[in-house]
Amino acid sequence: MSEIGRFISNWRQYRAFKRLPRDARRIVVFSESAQDWHHHATVIDELTGRLGRSICYVASEQADPGLHQDNPNILPFCIGDGFFRIVLFQTLQADVMVTQLLDLNNLDLKRSVHPVHYIYMFHSLISTHMADRENSFDHYDTILCAGPHQGDEIRKREALHSFAPKRLMPHGYYRLEQLMAERRDAPPLGDPAEIHVLLAPSWGERTILNLFGLELTGILLDAGFTLTLRPHFQTRWKTPEILDAITDRYGDHPKFRLIEQMGESDSLYDSHVMITDWSGAGMDYGLGLEKPVLYIDVPPKSRNDTWRELELEPFEMSVRARIGAVVVPDSLVNIPDEIHRLLADPDQFRAQIAAVRDESVFNLGSSSAAAADAIAELADELTGA
Repeated sequence: MSEIGRFISNWRQYRAFKRLPRDARRIVVFSESAQDWHHHATVIDELTGRLGRSICYVASEQADPGLHQDNPNILPFCIGDGFFRIVLFQTLQADVMVTQLLDLNNLDLKRSVHPVHYIYMFHSLISTHMADRENSFDHYDTILCAGPHQGDEIRKREALHSFAPKRLMPHGYYRLEQLMAERRDAPPLGDPAEIHVLLAPSWGERTILNLFGLELTGILLDAGFTLTLRPHFQTRWKTPEILDAITDRYGDHPKFRLIEQMGESDSLYDSHVMITDWSGAGMDYGLGLEKPVLYIDVPPKSRNDTWRELELEPFEMSVRARIGAVVVPDSLVNIPDEIHRLLADPDQFRAQIAAVRDESVFNLGSSSAAAADAIAELADELTGA
């Protein structure tokens, strides 16, 4: 579709949304990108199925799966990511908006001039105060928390800055439940040489691949491990030369493979251990698949220079040693020994993981229902239903 064609289509969708009767806009779900659907889908299934609610699904991308559901209780609208999206936010008339959009009111997407109750739904277990801006969550009315640490952090910030308290509701983390349900055991280890390592770092200048990716790849392959490199998709866009250098040297190695397909999952299930840095994938792998994660202690990724003022250690920092081990970059040569140690007693490790998971994540096995109930309850409260 041409630029003019997209503009006209977005305008028509915007007009169609604005012409809806006010009662049809009680619950609006906003999707910033097509990736959001994976986190919204099961909550929307609960809302439109078990609870029988109708929702408006407002998306920025035409490829968003939420726009193409065969569900009469979903009213879909694609308004693009430009002018009409900005105007819709500023003039929205609805009871609640549910979103995973960060930084509401801080950037171009503002709170409406009309009264709307904004609900933020986490799609990760990471803390609120290091990876994101210090004020990323300040302008929401309700937060659906994945775990208790997120609520503690929000309350601490409110107290420090004398903010009005938000409504915090226990949600959970569906991706973890999905991994737990779909997981399968990696091939049994009859020989240490059969160990399969998944290298899945984050992206950026101070992450594994950029700092010492070539060296680490060589260490792992020289140790006899099978190695799957699964880089963050941004790596190919931002620093493709890093990947090219690794594949130029090791692309023909019989125990090396590179996977850049985001939807691929066999490497998660077939590997025995993950190596990462500050990627949220490490928490999903450890807590969901009950397999160890080895973290290389590169500088943390932070968009908030004041995170220490809360005096709360971020979850993604504190959990590392509990779901695996932390190795400093100066000790890369010791990583093979650390991997052998982590895999020595899988039963004990799984018991440890279960304990961490139970105390750190809300509503395991029922997170989607919990979120849907909370959203419906808030919508009813606002309309006096």
